[in-house]
Amino acid sequence: MNFSLLHIPVILYAVLNILAFIVFTHDKFRAKMKVGRSPEESLLLIAVLGPLGALIAMAVFRHKTRHMKFILVPVFLILHLLLFFWLWPHIAG
Repeated sequence: MNFSLLHIPVILYAVLNILAFIVFTHDKFRAKMKVGRSPEESLLLIAVLGPLGALIAMAVFRHKTRHMKFILVPVFLILHLLLFFWLWPHIAG
């Protein structure tokens, strides 16, 4: 695969993780202001797409760290890493 073709998925993945970070951060600040919040299912959906950004926001802002269903966020990241390492030989070679 041409190296330039790898740029698109890498940029898309980075954007998804940045978006996840922003969504989790926004929800945390809305929680502090005691106004409408994002549904947990929506947060988990964005975490499936951008688990690193979600996990960083959770750690930095201590957001959703006590909710049991959000233990899925590091699981999503592990699954992304496993998928990456499984696909890498097919992409690189």
